[in-house]
Amino acid sequence: MTKSKLKIIPLGGLSEIGKNMMLMEYENDIIIIDSGLMFPGEEMLGIDLVIPDISYLRENKEKIRGIVITHGHEDHIGALPYLLPQLNVPVYSTKLTNGLISVKLKERKALAGAELNVVPYGGQVNLGKFRVEFFHVCHSIPDAAGLIIHTPLGTIVHSGDFKLDYTPVDGKPTDLSRLAQLGAQGVLLLLSDSTYSEMPGYTPSERVVGETLDRVMADAPGRVIVTTFSSLVSRIQQVIDAAAKHQRRVFIIGRSMTDIVKMTLELGYLKAPDGILARIDELKNTPHDKVVFVTTGSQGEPTSALVRIANQDHRHVHILRGDTVVLSATPVPGNEALINRTVDNLFRQGAQVLYDKVAQVHVHGHGGQEELKLLLNLVKPRFFIPIHGEFRHLSFHAKLAQSVGIPEKNVFLMEDGDVLELGEWSGKITGKVSSGNVYVDGLSVGDVGTVVLRDRRMLSRDGIVMVIITVNRQTGKLVGRPDVVSRGFVDTREAKDMLEESCNIVARSLDHSGARPAEWGFIYAKVRDILHKYYYDQTKRRPMILPVMVKV
Repeated sequence: MTKSKLKIIPLGGLSEIGKNMMLMEYENDIIIIDSGLMFPGEEMLGIDLVIPDISYLRENKEKIRGIVITHGHEDHIGALPYLLPQLNVPVYSTKLTNGLISVKLKERKALAGAELNVVPYGGQVNLGKFRVEFFHVCHSIPDAAGLIIHTPLGTIVHSGDFKLDYTPVDGKPTDLSRLAQLGAQGVLLLLSDSTYSEMPGYTPSERVVGETLDRVMADAPGRVIVTTFSSLVSRIQQVIDAAAKHQRRVFIIGRSMTDIVKMTLELGYLKAPDGILARIDELKNTPHDKVVFVTTGSQGEPTSALVRIANQDHRHVHILRGDTVVLSATPVPGNEALINRTVDNLFRQGAQVLYDKVAQVHVHGHGGQEELKLLLNLVKPRFFIPIHGEFRHLSFHAKLAQSVGIPEKNVFLMEDGDVLELGEWSGKITGKVSSGNVYVDGLSVGDVGTVVLRDRRMLSRDGIVMVIITVNRQTGKLVGRPDVVSRGFVDTREAKDMLEESCNIVARSLDHSGARPAEWGFIYAKVRDILHKYYYDQTKRRPMILPVMVKV
């Protein structure tokens, strides 16, 4: 009896960094792996977040058996508050990830009715024809997991985001023995993280950062401010450990940092000796060389604690000469300019700033080429799909797979929306489902489309001109001259003559003494066309033109 094909459909995370989401479909069952968001690019004016397009999932809602989450970073859990209300399916994750998802859903008031399940490492969940097992991987957040998915066609391994740190801060390395065991039994397909597939060698161990922080706290003459991602719990632990060693007290600054530290202490992922964590009102009585701040803002986000401190806009903390600021994170692509501006502001105020170019204050959470090759050699998959990365990262990773002996025809370079149909011995990309970006702007999800963004881009480039035309309600004739109001197009004082002339042109073109009032649509189009041409001849720019009719 021939078995059905297994479908693999990425809806996000392949050809971009972020909004990771992968579907697996077999007959009448679909499982979803991860549900992440992406931060907007500079061309997405006014957009807050980008999430995957789930129209395919909405059409096949009755087939979805659950969402399995690999770890608690935004690019893997950030879309849940927007998607869960539409899909209403159970979510499975490890303990800390579950805590972070609850915090996220509570913020967006989407927690009611959500079914969240905690799965231990080695634990298995049956989801229709799929059986999913969680295994431990090392990443820049505790409780990160890879997935072993047992399907009717064979075993699939999904690496999640991972690196092979043999001396991690929490003492739990990636579970290589389980992977080797699977490799010996035979693996149908491996999906593996490609974020750092361009980087030769290995990712350094977190230990290196611990040693740097230790030196910084020993040598700093005054206060130390460490900024990192609020989810980088192992880094916060390293700060607490180094502070304890040098008798410094730790002040947590920033709402998201405070929330996560509170939750990770309660769940036991952070350990702080008594009396180390201090309240902000104790700052006045603590000598400068006994103070450490931990803040958010490593990406230069305008509302974050570090940026407010750098702009002298924070309620409690101001930079003092002799402060040492440690930026313990790498810039997310596209954020470099924001971060550089923050670093400049800190230097201006007399702080000493350490960041990844000048000191080893950060190691990233993704494996380099040697680690990726080791995983491929351990798992020995029949088929391979590089995931999580821009197209060049996926291409590099595909080449690595071929270099360790996986035949080229068994390596699938996929992009968002591709449908791969996999049999036991062959696979083929057979089609595409819709998989664009859905934009979140304020409270609206998906209402802002490409048309709105095009208008925003046009407004930001060439501005707007409004033409107010007053007509007589009975006769439809013009009453007086049209008014022209411009914003962001030209300086109204300097271009007064041009704007006056554009009023005259509109008046001449509309002053028809016809018996019947002309149709508004006709007037609207005529005014726009005339002014577009006139302004382009005068300025070589194309402002947005909005005619408005007032009847009197």
